[in-house]
Amino acid sequence: METVQAVIGLGYVGVPLAVAFAESGFKVIGVDVSEEKAKVLNQGTSITPDVSDERVQALVAEGRLEATTDFSRVSEADLISICVPTPLSKSKDPDISYIVSACDAIVPHVKEGAVVVLESTTYPGTTREIILPRFEKRGFKVGENLFLAFSPERVDPGNETWNIRNTPKVVGGLTKECGRRAAELYGRALETIIPVQSAESAEMVKLLENTFRAINIGLVNELAMVCSRLGLNAWEIIDAAASKPFGFMAFRPGPGLGGHCIPIDPLYLSWKMRMLDYRVRFIDLADEVNSFMPEYVVRRCGEILNEYEKSVKGSRVLLMGVAYKKDIDDVRESPALDLYEKLVHLGARVVYHDPYVKSFNFRGETTEGISWDQVCREDFDLILIATDHSRTDYATLAKRGIPVLDTRNALKGFEGEHLFTL
Repeated sequence: METVQAVIGLGYVGVPLAVAFAESGFKVIGVDVSEEKAKVLNQGTSITPDVSDERVQALVAEGRLEATTDFSRVSEADLISICVPTPLSKSKDPDISYIVSACDAIVPHVKEGAVVVLESTTYPGTTREIILPRFEKRGFKVGENLFLAFSPERVDPGNETWNIRNTPKVVGGLTKECGRRAAELYGRALETIIPVQSAESAEMVKLLENTFRAINIGLVNELAMVCSRLGLNAWEIIDAAASKPFGFMAFRPGPGLGGHCIPIDPLYLSWKMRMLDYRVRFIDLADEVNSFMPEYVVRRCGEILNEYEKSVKGSRVLLMGVAYKKDIDDVRESPALDLYEKLVHLGARVVYHDPYVKSFNFRGETTEGISWDQVCREDFDLILIATDHSRTDYATLAKRGIPVLDTRNALKGFEGEHLFTL
């Protein structure tokens, strides 16, 4: 008998997951509130660059993948994977409204015996405290006629080596039977399953992974500021330290944290512990350092312009890259957008170039990027490298003689008094 999966949320996590399961023999129903996403997917067009149009087209043609805005279709599913956003509020508190809305939409339609797995990053206890009661009100008994689990998404956009299928998948259930059933279904589509004792353990795994990264990035960001004061090159020092074959793992500084995980996930844990009257000092300090980086970069811009007897106000600044990391088109939480806003606020005339991002929204209006020909032809007072895309010809930038502030070490190997680092 054919196994049916419903994927709730068709974004950077949901689409690759849906495609992986469909390619493994499941019939997959993607459910999203966006009619446009459902239409595009049903036409055989991918919504994320990590999945090709050809793969989507083949699955749609075979009838293994379809998308809809009708949440009642989850009644057909043996496995339901919830992959909705979990952003932070303006006060940096967890916003789980998308999880709540998704659960409220599917609860009336879930059939007995279904396995429901939350993949959205959240604080420990969400699956048990927020999702379980909604199913219990409908009469379900977890571990008997409904099986709830948590499995943290580990999508790394643009990573050509590790993908949904070969990245080990952590799974933890509200009961042992919940965990067993979820692991069994996920194991049919994914190569390696890592079972843990509970949903709370699985929720904590994801927070540990990205808290580890956020804290170490905070350390090297502070190192970059220290090295600047001492007249040293932070990247040279990190590369030299990385030559030690044990006891050191290299992290690199940058203009701030970006993406849907590292800037957000540690703060979910910080919030949870504040509710328990405990302060996670490492996390809070790392967030303080990382959040300060865009301000620090803008200050460095001012210092460099001062050396050329210019002020930030009125200067024409070229921002190279607005995606949050190299070789992708994702601007979520991108520090480059903070840099853009801060420089504009100070009166700079800012333009940007990004081969992957043709436009972005700024203060309710669409901001268009300039072409590479314009980058090479037009005059600027300062070039600020915020994203180190592989497709960018940095040799041309380095040879123009225009002051360049490189926040990504993209100009490694180039020399000149007009080239500056963090």
